[in-house]
Amino acid sequence: MKKDFDRWNEEKKKINACEGRFYHEREVWWCSLGTNVGYEQDGNGKEFRRPVLVLKALSRHTCLIVPLSSSLHRHQMRIPLGIVGGKEAQAIVSQLRVIDTRRFVSRMDILKQNIFMKIQKAIKVML
Repeated sequence: MKKDFDRWNEEKKKINACEGRFYHEREVWWCSLGTNVGYEQDGNGKEFRRPVLVLKALSRHTCLIVPLSSSLHRHQMRIPLGIVGGKEAQAIVSQLRVIDTRRFVSRMDILKQNIFMKIQKAIKVML
């Protein structure tokens, strides 16, 4: 699959000029993840967006997130979340990463505490 790195670089320049967003752990955000190398999780559409779950606040400007997917492939690194933003979703814990809050576009949802704890446990086992 051919990836459009040039168009993503133009979008990234716009994102970099924005202000960061105020956020909390357990929130689900639309996020501009971009076009990434190889098998790293990409954003979709012309704005390279994907829903992400905020796992941990690191600072006012950065946080630890896990990308979400509506593709329901069964795998030990995909944790079912139930309905998020009107769709069945899974957390792709193998794609855990730190991002700048300028990538956040809009808040979608807040994950239930019991499901959030299930994801935290799966990540601890993975590490």
